[in-house]
Amino acid sequence: MDDRVPGGKDVRRLTRVVIRFAGDSGDGMQLTGDRFTAGTAAFGNDLSTLPDFPAEIRAPAGTLHGVSSFQLHFADHDILTPGDAPDVLVAMNPAALKANIADVPRGAEIIVDTDEFTERALRKVGYGASPLEDGSLDGYRVHPVPLTAMTVEALKDFDLSRKEAERSKNMFALGLLSWMYNRPAEGPEKFLTAKFARKPDIAAANLAAFRAGWNFGETTEDFAVSYEVAPASTAFPTGTYRNISGNLALSYGLVAASRQADLPLYLGSYPITPASDILHELSKHKNFGVRTFQAEDEIAGIGAALGAAFGGSLAVTTTSGPGVALKSETIGLAVSLELPLLVIDIQRGGPSTGLPTKTEQADLLQAMYGRNGEAPVPIVAPRTPADCFDAAMEAARIALTYRTPVLLLSDGYLANGSEPWRIPEVD
Repeated sequence: MDDRVPGGKDVRRLTRVVIRFAGDSGDGMQLTGDRFTAGTAAFGNDLSTLPDFPAEIRAPAGTLHGVSSFQLHFADHDILTPGDAPDVLVAMNPAALKANIADVPRGAEIIVDTDEFTERALRKVGYGASPLEDGSLDGYRVHPVPLTAMTVEALKDFDLSRKEAERSKNMFALGLLSWMYNRPAEGPEKFLTAKFARKPDIAAANLAAFRAGWNFGETTEDFAVSYEVAPASTAFPTGTYRNISGNLALSYGLVAASRQADLPLYLGSYPITPASDILHELSKHKNFGVRTFQAEDEIAGIGAALGAAFGGSLAVTTTSGPGVALKSETIGLAVSLELPLLVIDIQRGGPSTGLPTKTEQADLLQAMYGRNGEAPVPIVAPRTPADCFDAAMEAARIALTYRTPVLLLSDGYLANGSEPWRIPEVD
């Protein structure tokens, strides 16, 4: 649905939009998507996000394996998924276009950085000719924008090399999309000022790139229409909301459970994607009596947590599928000793070491039966990123009430995705 709004440049009202930002791992697509999401949350839309990282460790620039993307679905009503087909694809290079074009429906808008569509870059991903010129994109509304050149031009008065100036092109794209969807500019500007407070020149350059993108949308004839998605005021019960990811909600749930139980929180953990964020977050909360221990391996992590449970702490260990396999013996020991222990499994794809940045809900049978002898363990599974808070509280309640280890099964999409969360009243 789109209704025209009278006055000024043509503004059309939409009920929902799915946007996907895509580019190289170093192009800042996750930061761009995160900042657009923060502005959308502040505006009052319901939203759901899907960050998609490459499984490889920094694949060569400009290759299909190195494409990183961030998808955001926002609406004026209650939504439940980050969407399937993007209405808008922002492609920072040929690899990003080729990796994502199959998901984009005909008639959707595609914004491309034409500066990156060089003969060498096209050849690297198997394009025989430029898709911007060979007619293969005729079914889409394509906006060719020299993003890189315009960013460099906007920053010509700054003491930056061309390479340093080019790094701000994601902020140019953010400014353009913020104008296009009538997102408030104050949020990104405040964020950039705070993030680069110790580097005022870098802050000023990023702000200039953001404003240049906004102004380009305002003045160019290529973007004759901007869009508006009204706040989802009827979708939310009354309360105070914030945008939250699954791992952050889970971390807060663990701290809240420890306060409710009046027990110190102890995390024994070995870093593993996509669970490491919980270790990073809980290490910041020593003021709430939280102790974090980064162990030398998965077995040491759960062994230390089980010892903390024996000593009277609310004990937690975090991991993914490969770690659950290693922890199974100690989980069986916790069952035998009747000790409360939270084993948090942020699931990822594939057997063995698998695909760290891809997701599957692949560990249910391992969680149910992956121990020797008779050792049943309750399992709690959140349904959305915000629900991870309540799931952590419920898992802790079961563990402490029934003196048993509890497995909490989240996954990579819930862990890294985000949505509005109603902050609970402490009472």
